[in-house]
Amino acid sequence: MFISLWEFFYGHFFRFWMKWVLRQMTGKCELQRIFDTYGGAQRTYRIENSLTYSKSKVLQSATQVAESELDRCVADIMKEKNICREKDNSFQVCMKTCLLQISGYKQLYQAVENVRKKPYDSGNAQHEKLLLKLWSLLMPTEKLKARISKQWVDIGFQGDDPKTDFRGMGILGLINLVYFSENYTSEAHQILSRSNHPKLGYSYAIVGINLTEMAYSLLKSEALKLYLYNFVPGMPTMEHFQQFYCYLVYEFDKFWVEEEPESIMYFNLYREKFHEKIKGLLMDYNTVLTLKT
Repeated sequence: MFISLWEFFYGHFFRFWMKWVLRQMTGKCELQRIFDTYGGAQRTYRIENSLTYSKSKVLQSATQVAESELDRCVADIMKEKNICREKDNSFQVCMKTCLLQISGYKQLYQAVENVRKKPYDSGNAQHEKLLLKLWSLLMPTEKLKARISKQWVDIGFQGDDPKTDFRGMGILGLINLVYFSENYTSEAHQILSRSNHPKLGYSYAIVGINLTEMAYSLLKSEALKLYLYNFVPGMPTMEHFQQFYCYLVYEFDKFWVEEEPESIMYFNLYREKFHEKIKGLLMDYNTVLTLKT
């Protein structure tokens, strides 16, 4: 109750007067002061909040701007805030970078969501080709005897037809598995080998799909903002999301081995523990999570 009242009064009264006082004292608007004071993810995050909670429609709409409209949008912001280009020639460059990151995050989420919504279709030749590619990457010396085969269990699927395991994350789950196996083949082989450990083993493919869900949920909840604002100096792409997924796969395997769970029956408990660890790391303005092999 108290927090809600504070947020109401701050948003409607205190914030306005505080901004007005600071402008009179410094001769600069809130956006300029943020650029002067902060850098990296903290700068972009604060710029986004300033635009979002502004009473100006011009500033509010800036968080949704298309890349082709960036120059016009920045010019409109400068006009709205009476910012002279000659007196502050760095503002235009900094604002353009921030808007690329802010609008780019929203576009990335939509792109990931569109892929996630596509179910795996065994009648789709491209989907089938991708699935067979996963087998070839993980089991280069062993031939798959048939498309429907118990061999799929060897790489961590639950049954003889992997298509049933992609329901939750759609084709995105498979795309991520292939991306990691193709770009970090040696690491994928090592993790697959450890996943077959008699005591500490787990279903490699199923866990990989589960970690796609984790990466997706973190993106959807906006927990990945600080990481991407730090990691990508412009508009993030699907590959940046996949790089984060690879980090999760590699780090989860290390985490699982170090924790030494009693059995796979405790998977959800350790999965949540790992999830909380990652969320904690993502709250750091200076966080840079990269896969270190």
